[in-house]
Amino acid sequence: MGYSRNRLARDALYTSAAAVSGAGATWGAYALLTKQARTARTVIPHRTDKAPAKDGVYVPGTTVVERPGPHHPADVSLMVFGDSTAAGLGVDDAEHTPGVLLARGVVAETGRTVRLAVKAIVGATSKGLAAQIEAAFIAKQIPDVAVIIVGANDVTALNSIEPSARRLGAAVAQLRGAGAEVVVGTCPDIGVVQSIPQPLRSVIRRYGLQLAARQRAHVLAAGGHPVPFADTLTPEFLEAPERMFSPDNFHPSAAGYELAARLLLPEVLAALGEWHGPLPSPPEVSEAADANRLTARLARALRRD
Repeated sequence: MGYSRNRLARDALYTSAAAVSGAGATWGAYALLTKQARTARTVIPHRTDKAPAKDGVYVPGTTVVERPGPHHPADVSLMVFGDSTAAGLGVDDAEHTPGVLLARGVVAETGRTVRLAVKAIVGATSKGLAAQIEAAFIAKQIPDVAVIIVGANDVTALNSIEPSARRLGAAVAQLRGAGAEVVVGTCPDIGVVQSIPQPLRSVIRRYGLQLAARQRAHVLAAGGHPVPFADTLTPEFLEAPERMFSPDNFHPSAAGYELAARLLLPEVLAALGEWHGPLPSPPEVSEAADANRLTARLARALRRD
């Protein structure tokens, strides 16, 4: 069953009540949550600027990015769809964005020429995926491999979990129907954003983890290849936030994007038939960002009453 907005609000109230406890807990919970929501809106940036772009053809043996054309044909067409993380917002040099890191990774591992096109849009949620894909199809651009990174904005916008996951699954099916292989980085663990105060951070984290689980199910059902960012990125982001986050403390830094691309690359290579050996097996459930276990236990106890 999906995690609805009503359940999110209820769990937030319970968790906040557990945190303040004692006389006047309900009013205290409401006041605490309201204050933290205002704080979160200042912490989570609403950005409209563009990520650095470097679309073009990546050729073995050179760092120059060629313009697509008859003189520079590509062996592999790689496209990236999704949100600001997919676009690489947070870094100044396009060389540190996921698309470029993946393109150069494929070139280095296979010796094949790669044409990269990034269709991701800053601020996009799962609701925007269909339009991104349609725009590529209208331009008669069909990728061999598509990479989708989406989910964080669905959480911060409180988009319902099951519809969000279904929209992602539909996007995967749309690309698969056109003949593309699809690799998806599922919703990251927003619990690593330490500047979001507790207990709100734990509530948002739970929402995101449930979205990631449903995304995985729909991606697999549509024939895609999910990579669980919440399980694989969380420990390093918690261990070294000053290195893994960009200055806005929300989007990844160059080091954060490098890690994400390193996790995606084996699945991209496997989709191209270029990965020889077993794929990495990430953990099923991430508990690394559950920073307030006492509060979580109190919240569960309140829900049972």
